[in-house]
Amino acid sequence: MVSSGGVLVTGQALIARYTGSVDAGGSLIGDPASGAVRGDSEIRGPLNILLAGIDPRDDSQAPRSDSIIVAHVPATMDQVYLFSIPRDLYVQIPAFARTGFGGGTAKINSAMSFGSEVGDGTHDVEQGFQLLARTVTAFTGIRNFDAGAIINFGGFKRIVEAMGGVTMTIDQNVRSEHLQPNGKARPKSAACVNGGCDHPYVGPQKVYEKGTYHLQAWEALDYVRQRYGLPNGDYDRQRHQQQFIKAMAEQAMSRDVVTDPAKLLAVLDAAGDSLTFDGGGSSVIDWALALRGINTSDMTLVKLPGGGLFSNGAYLGEQLDPSTSRFFQAVAEDRVAAFLLDNPAYVARES
Repeated sequence: MVSSGGVLVTGQALIARYTGSVDAGGSLIGDPASGAVRGDSEIRGPLNILLAGIDPRDDSQAPRSDSIIVAHVPATMDQVYLFSIPRDLYVQIPAFARTGFGGGTAKINSAMSFGSEVGDGTHDVEQGFQLLARTVTAFTGIRNFDAGAIINFGGFKRIVEAMGGVTMTIDQNVRSEHLQPNGKARPKSAACVNGGCDHPYVGPQKVYEKGTYHLQAWEALDYVRQRYGLPNGDYDRQRHQQQFIKAMAEQAMSRDVVTDPAKLLAVLDAAGDSLTFDGGGSSVIDWALALRGINTSDMTLVKLPGGGLFSNGAYLGEQLDPSTSRFFQAVAEDRVAAFLLDNPAYVARES
């Protein structure tokens, strides 16, 4: 961004503004993998980055990872592959001595909760991320992550507001479970005010129709949160979240943003407010420079096939197709491009 024509703010000012606002979580991933060793100034591919999206919570509430995405960057450092881990994936969560959690099977989005307790009734989301990372590693076979980030959805909204909205291609008609057409919250029915209902909201719904639109921040965030009523449920939502990340990257790198100093600084401030980052000993700026050769058009969205897991008719969570073990092996061995060439059904459509 700094080198783009028309930017009137010095690189030093941008770096100071951005790195001063990002929460540098130095303990998200523990010991990083071989690509980014703590204290090593050079970041080399292949790289695997774990991203967890959470809703804003105070430390009295156990955090849950509502969105889990892995970004794989090959050794060539010229592209990135995004794939989502279903939030309801039923997995073995490893024991975690720091909280006394003995391990067990549960939905993967609860791993952060099991790992976050600090013993005085409060919760440490960074500590919870450590158990999430170990759980993803145990399930996928992908070794320790090179970097990790916790992304606050409220901060995402501020980023999109600072950019003036985001242009997205909506690939199917989606009805909002949560919002009315004017963006206000849908009321709950009297019978569901105290919980106990799967779909407690009533009244008119915001509808996102198939096509390409420039969405306001509240629309974009609401759209990518929806899963009820979609043909493939959370799998459709995972695809929409990946599309959103790519659309945000394209918007952030557009001339409309990078040539407007005030807008650019507002975006950087909002990004800092939304992000807790552990770069394995390297800063956000180090990572930005290392990945500068990646264009948003070189971002490939991957879909992992799966479906519901049931026991005696009771829903336990989601399970991935056995073929995904070959995909995870391809990630670990940096053969994703070849795998997708042989398995084109794994490439998610983007419109």
